Amino acid sequence: MEASHRFEIPRLTHLALHALPRVIEGMIAPVVVFYAGMMVLGLNGALITAVGWVYGGIAVRLVRRRPVPGTLVLAALGVTARAAMASVTGSAVVYFLQPTLGTLLVAMAFLASVPLRRPLAAKVANDLVPLPAGFLAHRQVHRFFLRVSLLWSLVFTLNTALSVWLLFRHSIAAYLWIRTPAVALLGAAAVVISVWGFKRCIRGVAVVAS
Repeated sequence: MEASHRFEIPRLTHLALHALPRVIEGMIAPVVVFYAGMMVLGLNGALITAVGWVYGGIAVRLVRRRPVPGTLVLAALGVTARAAMASVTGSAVVYFLQPTLGTLLVAMAFLASVPLRRPLAAKVANDLVPLPAGFLAHRQVHRFFLRVSLLWSLVFTLNTALSVWLLFRHSIAAYLWIRTPAVALLGAAAVVISVWGFKRCIRGVAVVAS
């Protein structure tokens, strides 16, 4: 008899409320800060304010004796390197092109994991919600994560295509104000589809095991 796989997945509303402050801090606020700095101080001023925003977030956490997330440290290092390159070249396009290329690499990683039969989506899901090894090994679950890996590969590819198109065909202002909500909506739709599909997958596995 197969072991029963019973574990709770956080509700979408709970996930949304948990993610909202991070979305504001990591996606919306940097756009506002960069654009305001560019309008008032020019490109170099925008780069300084963008870097200052990230390091300011770290400083606030240190002052309040709160843990600094590793993702924030990586973001600080990344934005510093991007700002340095953009300052040297004098191009805002360079500043935004670097993370776009990183997004393309992520899309390729999700896609490559499918023919290798080691879906990257399963690794990400297990990092977010620890899953029993027996559940992950189930054929139906494995097939689900292969499909979700394809979904996220498509999402990141569309993200890259939109970003490149806006960067090279439109102004930086258009890039900032069109891409941010578009990417957020695209990502939110993919999350909803992934969680909904995962819940259906769990019910299917439970029915088979019963």
